[in-house]
Amino acid sequence: MTKTFDIAIVLLLLSTACTQPPPPDTRAADESALREADTQWSKAATARDIEGIVAFYTDDAALMPPNAPITTGKEAIRASWAQLLSPGFSLTWQPNKVEVAGSGDLGYSMGIYQLTMKDPKGKDVTDRGKYVEIWKKQADGKWKAVADMFNSDLPAPSEKRK
Repeated sequence: MTKTFDIAIVLLLLSTACTQPPPPDTRAADESALREADTQWSKAATARDIEGIVAFYTDDAALMPPNAPITTGKEAIRASWAQLLSPGFSLTWQPNKVEVAGSGDLGYSMGIYQLTMKDPKGKDVTDRGKYVEIWKKQADGKWKAVADMFNSDLPAPSEKRK
């Protein structure tokens, strides 16, 4: 009986010795890095730097603007942004919540934005709203957006009846 007990103890010790410790929890550092990436992305938009803006998307990212179809891939996203970056355009956003999964490879940010652009008559139109971005940590440790969605807080304009 003691020989069986001794073998069981040895096996138990060996199995616990071979178990890998859990990876360190890096969520706080990842959330800080993701928040900083989102802030830098907003600065690129404020500077109207289209290449800087597009650099924050993954190659297969999706842009989901209001009242428009989904745009997928960097080239299509670049074209969407190029339409926005007209004279008089300005955009700022600010993340107010950032969270990273325990796995450390996915996260999201959400916050508020303010957008000003010219209407067809050349008049400034200002919109404000909220956004959600889903981020994925890349092999080099940088965070890039895989999904970007925003919508207005303002009521939809009513269509005039003829």
